[in-house]
Amino acid sequence: MRLFIALNLPAALRRSLWDVAAPIRNLGLPVRWVGPDGIHLTLKFLGEVPDATEPDMRAALARAARGGTPLPLTVEGFGAFPAVERPKVIWAGIDPAPGVELLQHHVEREFEPLGFAPEGRPFRPHLTLGRAERDAGPRAFASLGPALVQLRYQETALVETVDLMRSTLQSGGSVYQVRHSERLS
Repeated sequence: MRLFIALNLPAALRRSLWDVAAPIRNLGLPVRWVGPDGIHLTLKFLGEVPDATEPDMRAALARAARGGTPLPLTVEGFGAFPAVERPKVIWAGIDPAPGVELLQHHVEREFEPLGFAPEGRPFRPHLTLGRAERDAGPRAFASLGPALVQLRYQETALVETVDLMRSTLQSGGSVYQVRHSERLS
C-alpha cells in the first residue's frame, strides 16, 4: 500500500478553493491538476508499505495525535515550488500555525522508530493544486506568476482528525482513501 499522513479539509472549502483556482487551470499549462476531492495537507509521505505494518502505523498515529486539539487551518496565498518560473508543484498556502507544525513534528517523531526517516527539508504546509509535467520547459509557465498574483482566497476551517491515507495511482490521477483517523481532542 502507498500511504501518507494528512489533514483533510471540509468538502465545501476544497470546492471553493477549486473554483477560485479555475483561472490558472484555464491557462492550458502542462500540469496535472488535483481534483477537489484530492486536496489535502500532507504531514508525512510514507510511500509503499506492507499491509502487515498498518496496525503499527495506526498506533503511531494515535500517539502523534494524543494531546492534540482541533486545528484551525487558514488557507491563503498561492505559489509554486521551487519557483513559478519552473514549477514542480503549484500550491495554495496554509498559515503555518504552531499547532500544525507541532502535530507534524509529533508525526515525524512517532513514525521514525517504524523506519520512516524524518523529512530532510523544513516543513512548508501547503495544499497541492497541481504538478507540472516532467518535460515542461520554463517558457510553458510564463503566464503562471502573473495569474497566481491575481488569485484571492482566504478561508479558515477547523480540522478535528489526522488521517492515515492510502493513495492508489490510476490513469486519471491518484485516488485517496482514509484508512484510519485519530481525533485531535
